[in-house]
Amino acid sequence: MNILDPTEADESLADDNLPLLYHVVYCSSAAAGIDDAAVDRIIQTAHRNNPRHGITGLLVFGSQTFFQWIEGPRADVRRLMDIIKADPRHQNVVELSETEELRERLFPDWAMERVTPNEIREVLLDAQQDACDAQSAEALGAMLAQLESSPLAAGARD
Repeated sequence: MNILDPTEADESLADDNLPLLYHVVYCSSAAAGIDDAAVDRIIQTAHRNNPRHGITGLLVFGSQTFFQWIEGPRADVRRLMDIIKADPRHQNVVELSETEELRERLFPDWAMERVTPNEIREVLLDAQQDACDAQSAEALGAMLAQLESSPLAAGARD
């Protein structure tokens, strides 16, 4: 198995070759002193660690708020969420949704990249248009709705 290919770490494949994926969407407040450089260090750590665990996703940071979609094998995603909840850079971690289902990855080419609040709508809309299955399109629509009701929505309009 090539540890750099996150799709190879998925727990199982169905007859139609859709992997069983678990995902969590969460938001949290950044601790005092968290700036773009600190977020860049988080991204560097994710690039180093997530591929070997089959984790991909999307991280948005703006208005001192993290908004993140994490997908991959259940045990690895839950372990990462435990790390995030214990990380002093995150305060008030709130899990907005979680599912486990047979579906394509929503962010297969994202090894945990950061986008700004101004870019997130475009990224989510593009991913929704490219989604090959209804479940993925629905999940992306839910993410767009969550984004609109989050503190990031105000940051995207600034």
